[in-house]
Amino acid sequence: MIGVLIPVHNEEALLAECLKAAVIAANHPGLLGERVEVLVLLDSCSDSSAQIAQAYPVHSLAVQARNVGRVRGIGARHLLNQGARWIACTDADSRVAPDWLVAQLALGVEAVCGTVTVDAWSEGFDPAAQIRYHQAYQARDGHRHVHGANLGMSAGAYVRAGGFEPLACHEDVQLVRNLERCGASIAWSHTPQVITSARLDCRAEGGFGDYLKTLMHAP
Repeated sequence: MIGVLIPVHNEEALLAECLKAAVIAANHPGLLGERVEVLVLLDSCSDSSAQIAQAYPVHSLAVQARNVGRVRGIGARHLLNQGARWIACTDADSRVAPDWLVAQLALGVEAVCGTVTVDAWSEGFDPAAQIRYHQAYQARDGHRHVHGANLGMSAGAYVRAGGFEPLACHEDVQLVRNLERCGASIAWSHTPQVITSARLDCRAEGGFGDYLKTLMHAP
């Protein structure tokens, strides 16, 4: 079984598109009928995210954490208990490609760190900041970016690395560091594509949205 882990906190504006894309990827013929569980972790949601999730063939767990590392850890443990051999992570403001899971598995490694493509720049995100983003971003194989929106690992490697730590931010970066320390084989690949939003009202302080904000104020 393959698990897809999606943390959610008040994502009613973008969640439907995220889940639609994840379900398409979970049913890709290249998976040869292997079962895929798409798991939505509803973290302290006060909007209609839960109702949106009910409209899709996904599993939902409600948690009260407001800590993305803890939430991802809860989700990963659930998927491991269900027998997942591979855990793929994305975010609720992102859309995975139809071949996302197939592409991760085809790399034949224990972990995959993928890139992201910004969907549409937020209104007010000035052109100079966009240029700074593209100059700094390595949209190629061999990049060194870590995104929770495009990350995958084998169950064995995840357990050896100690799992997601209960960090409010950069839990994905810390996990990849631990994967490197325990000798896991990692592909830094541009192949498994994920489209993500450029929103500046980010859910996790210090995350991708805050990085984009720094580009707005760079000299």
